Amino acid sequence: MIKVQNLCKSFGPIAAVNGLSFSVERGEILGFLGPNGAGKSTTMRMITGFIPPSSGSVTIGGEDMAEKPIICKRMIGYLPENAPAYTDMTVSEFLQFAAELRGMRGNRTQQAVDRVVEMCSLKTVLHQSIETLSKGFRHRTCFAQAIIHDPDILIMDEPTDGLDPNQKHEIRALIRRMGEEKAIIFSTHILEEVEAVCSRAIIIDRGRIVANGTPQELKNRSETAGAITVRLTGVSTAVANTKLTQLPLVAKTTILEAPAPVASVRVFPKPNGKEGELGLGIYELATREQWKIEELRCEEGRLDDVFRSITLSETATEKSS
Repeated sequence: MIKVQNLCKSFGPIAAVNGLSFSVERGEILGFLGPNGAGKSTTMRMITGFIPPSSGSVTIGGEDMAEKPIICKRMIGYLPENAPAYTDMTVSEFLQFAAELRGMRGNRTQQAVDRVVEMCSLKTVLHQSIETLSKGFRHRTCFAQAIIHDPDILIMDEPTDGLDPNQKHEIRALIRRMGEEKAIIFSTHILEEVEAVCSRAIIIDRGRIVANGTPQELKNRSETAGAITVRLTGVSTAVANTKLTQLPLVAKTTILEAPAPVASVRVFPKPNGKEGELGLGIYELATREQWKIEELRCEEGRLDDVFRSITLSETATEKSS
């Protein structure tokens, strides 16, 4: 549904996007991650035809955006950054206007408006001017215009920005449902949102892709992925740490803060160890030493750790070169 090849965009001497290539299929929800200034919004604007690329190509539903922009744009629903709207219009007027821009007329226009008003819970503010809306309702109104023509492709820049926790939950659930039949790209700074909604995520930094995979694949790149946290009594922290370090499956350990008399240590496995072997080794050591295990927990990786390590290492590489 979406194919991006060697996409580049420069603003004078600044390369905002530098050779991006990826694709998104129907039924896929792609999370677009990156630090501020990484090129996320610029990439989305090029995918939607809002700005032209300096080089490279964007294909939408098999059609080239540069050659057939109107056909491509008909397939796309776009929620830009900061949710722009005509603030002197009421919500109803704005949505009718958006429907008519999409070529709808008569009963079809009203049916489309009624559908998105229900989906986005806008009934209570339908006849209110957009300038008087809260940030959350304004954002939902702009989300509604993006889906009013029931597009096959959705491109959304921070779709839950400004929403309260309940509203975020509703929009995430809506995106998940729509993602079963559509191709969706959305950018976010909320990493828990990626785990809750996305089937795949791309991390970009300085206009380049630095990671691409499912949320679980990215989490597995975290240093803590596969590590085991053990909390013990009946032994001092120093002794426990020393003996755990000596286990053949252990690469290193980290002492964690814990109130006395608990010894808390995080144990990191050596590469290529079999799943479960490290936990069994720790259990057998504790049994031999007659330590009481208060907790034995295998750690999942953390997306925020992966995000920081990738983007900060890229920054350090740039500076050193």
